[in-house]
Amino acid sequence: MHIVEIPSFFPPYGGEFCLEQSKALRSLGHEVRIISNVQLSVKKSPKDYFTFPYRRRFTEMQGVPVYQSFMRGLPLMIRPNVHRWVKIVRQMFKEYEKQYGRPDILHAHCAKWAGYAAMLIGKEEGIPYVVTEHLSLMALKEEFGEDTANAWQIPLLRTVYEHAERVIPVAEEVVDDLSPLFGKDYRWTAISNMIDVDFFSYRRREDKKNRPFRFVCLGKYVRRKGYDVLFKSFQQVHDQNPQTELYIAGEGTDGNACRQLFSHLSCAPHIHPCGNLDKQAVRELLYQSDALVLATRDETQGLVLLEAMSTGIPVVTTEAVPQNVRIDKGCFIAPIDDAEAIADKMCEVMQLTDGEGEVFSKIVAEKVSPQVIAAQLETVLRDCM
Repeated sequence: MHIVEIPSFFPPYGGEFCLEQSKALRSLGHEVRIISNVQLSVKKSPKDYFTFPYRRRFTEMQGVPVYQSFMRGLPLMIRPNVHRWVKIVRQMFKEYEKQYGRPDILHAHCAKWAGYAAMLIGKEEGIPYVVTEHLSLMALKEEFGEDTANAWQIPLLRTVYEHAERVIPVAEEVVDDLSPLFGKDYRWTAISNMIDVDFFSYRRREDKKNRPFRFVCLGKYVRRKGYDVLFKSFQQVHDQNPQTELYIAGEGTDGNACRQLFSHLSCAPHIHPCGNLDKQAVRELLYQSDALVLATRDETQGLVLLEAMSTGIPVVTTEAVPQNVRIDKGCFIAPIDDAEAIADKMCEVMQLTDGEGEVFSKIVAEKVSPQVIAAQLETVLRDCM
């Protein structure tokens, strides 16, 4: 198959799931390329805004050909930015088609806005499209506002779902979660995101005797990730087990807003903010840790949980995560916003033996390795053609 992947988000601003799926599909012998238009924000990163390439270019990322563009977003001009982003993607497809020919299928990541662009291209060119959905209702409401009934974006995105050959939510629960916005009158097949189980491979941890037990939390510092609850939970754990440490990593975790949440706690000296880390540093932090805890309020899947279990450590999280993450013996679930229950689960995983980690690491590989997920995607894409 000739497949064009269109991500809504792409490095350096997320979107690694698109790149990983492209690599996996290419490994099965398919012709796969990515059309990427990244909107830059002068507020978020002035340096990127003024220094990233101004011209579109064909490049390669980890062996995957990418037709790349960086669009300068206009501050506070959301609707014009959206329409310009979609227009650029449509122009890029025209240029791509001249060089590589017409693809068999378009694969967009998130209806907002790659799915919308894919719908317009598909309608104009007569090419089927599918949409892998990674976003949750809470994430969309953070952008559109609570009054989604009057949000101009919703009717546009609803048409994306209705006209797609297939919507591919990363978990079955996403369908119910998004139903207040998009209903359920569309074709869907749930397929998990994949993780690089060879990179996040199992490693036995050093003996925990005579050293602190190390918890780690990986997640951007936003309310959805529940850092306020996490710090309360860790305080309770630390009161019972003074030989414990908590490492936190992700965008904003080393900022003042995050530090202020725990600076007044007696356990504060044992909380170590690491900030934003690259993939290699994340893996090294996992290898130095004994368990991961994520007090999330909202999660379409939670790849960091699967990555942690793949390396051989248990995870403590909340009922917000879907069933396809809840690996037997590796994932411990507590109610959302219940600091005491999360603390109890953290204490529970401290009693696990090291040998159990290899068991659930193998289960993760059997469920979400690139080979397994690529085969599932291949089946759906062929069916949609």
